[in-house]
Amino acid sequence: MQDPSYRWVVVAAGGLIGCVAMGALFALPVLLNPMVADTGWSRTGISGAMTVAFLAMALCAMLWGAASDRFGARPVVLLGAGLFTLALVLASRAQSLLQFQLAFGGLGGATVAAFIAPMMATVTGWFSRQTALAVSLVSAGMGLAPVTMSPLVAWLIGRQDWREVLLLLAGIVAILTLPAALLLRRPPQVIQPEQSLSGPGLHDPRSLRQVVVSAPFLVLVAANFFCCATHSGPIFHTVSYAELCGLSTIAAVSIYSVEGIAGMAGRLGFGLLGDRFGAKRVLVSGLLAQALAAMLYVFAGGLYDFYAVAALFGFIYAGTMPLYAVLVRENFPLRMMGTIIGATSMAGGLGMATGPVLGGWIFDRTGGYAGMYFTSLGLGLVATLVMLTFRPIPQGAAAETPPTAA
Repeated sequence: MQDPSYRWVVVAAGGLIGCVAMGALFALPVLLNPMVADTGWSRTGISGAMTVAFLAMALCAMLWGAASDRFGARPVVLLGAGLFTLALVLASRAQSLLQFQLAFGGLGGATVAAFIAPMMATVTGWFSRQTALAVSLVSAGMGLAPVTMSPLVAWLIGRQDWREVLLLLAGIVAILTLPAALLLRRPPQVIQPEQSLSGPGLHDPRSLRQVVVSAPFLVLVAANFFCCATHSGPIFHTVSYAELCGLSTIAAVSIYSVEGIAGMAGRLGFGLLGDRFGAKRVLVSGLLAQALAAMLYVFAGGLYDFYAVAALFGFIYAGTMPLYAVLVRENFPLRMMGTIIGATSMAGGLGMATGPVLGGWIFDRTGGYAGMYFTSLGLGLVATLVMLTFRPIPQGAAAETPPTAA
């Protein structure tokens, strides 16, 4: 039997991998202006690579998760790390906008998905207690990307051109994520279920078909979609909104840093609250608070107003996200954690892809962003109402459910 204390090594490896991978993917906003100046490609076209990345992440999340259920997280994350490194190299050599969108957005987004569901499934499998805290720590690692990787990219772009920066990022991804992936191990519950830690989902006989048509699964998927649709528009458009309010570009961009720092605190805070009061109760409260916080941007005008709202909004929206994985761990078979977390991640990715487009459409027709923030309020209230219908599966009930005939 594996040493249960090794679970914290898995958490640390997952946090590091997530930070590096998400930091490299979200380097694009930092590289945007130099790329426009160097290539002459449109700002919309280069930004479109991120939309492609979100869609690719959504479409591939469940596939990577299912692969980790079958083969374990280590080979899946290793393959993803290698392919993401290749994607950054190919993007640095792109000679046309389409080539860049396919390499950075298509291949990059598809392979970054290999770091999310497999790692979350592995971490949740290692814990029967303190699950919310463990998942939040991994998520906090991803949240460190704007505070660590983004400043590094900004420093590099002041000394190298964007192609060389992407090559350097490829090297960083390879050097850090490949060794960290070797530290990932399958949970002892999967390897030796009869001798392992106790916990929900160990002897759940339900098939994947039964799970994906069950009410708890459908509720989590729908709630995650509306949750991400709620915060994606404000995340993407707030800098533009702040500039319209008279803030300088540098001041407007600093709002993201406030959101990122607050988000790290939110992940840890919501994780502790989830362990103490229950993931569903904390998630429902967080979704309602997120909806109200998004709407508060309408009333921001000065820099410190934006900082205050960004700190509140970042704390809440980042804190809610890890709780979906906790609810999956508590309500579904352990052997299909990767597949189910991948499915919820797919719904979240589709939600993230809708916000920027919807916000732009509303701005083009109204000449302002107030409509977008009130739309986010509405989407957040829908997410809250959907999550209120979630009914956790009582422990032991799933084990008593007879499997259907093949």
